[in-house]
Amino acid sequence: MINNWLRENNIAAALLTVIRVYWGYLWLTAGWGKITGGFDSTGFLTNAAANPVTGPDGGPVFGWYSSFLESFALPNAELFNFIIPWGEFLVGLGLILGCLTTAAAFFGMVMNFSFLLAGTVSHNPTDILMGVFIAAAGYNAGKFGLDRYVLPFLRKQLNRAKDSDASTSRA
Repeated sequence: MINNWLRENNIAAALLTVIRVYWGYLWLTAGWGKITGGFDSTGFLTNAAANPVTGPDGGPVFGWYSSFLESFALPNAELFNFIIPWGEFLVGLGLILGCLTTAAAFFGMVMNFSFLLAGTVSHNPTDILMGVFIAAAGYNAGKFGLDRYVLPFLRKQLNRAKDSDASTSRA
């Protein structure tokens, strides 16, 4: 019932537009600040790897994430110095414009979970909650945005490519 309301109702689409524009503004400004401010992820990654989230027994809760940070993220910090700010900026832009909204919400939640796994709580839980509603709503979250035009265009292109592949394989 709630899922149908989120996915089909115009009032839900309007409320989701407010949520996605707000969340998008947070992402856009965070990314832009990093792009223009000389962002360096090395300190954060080093601290997150050295001080993992620990459980009641004192052991790391997300040992696999600490291993990821140590073995992949830190050696490739320059890549993360590019991916994080531009990822934040593009997620924000997608949410504000309502363009590929579900994908933007997904990647926003991936980044929020990454920050949580690294031990940074901040506003990440509320951001994830906003992302869950936007992702669950699907197309309706971007109905009052560019998704109204972009998604039908993409579907048409994909169907055209699929039809072309099918006719080529029959020949």
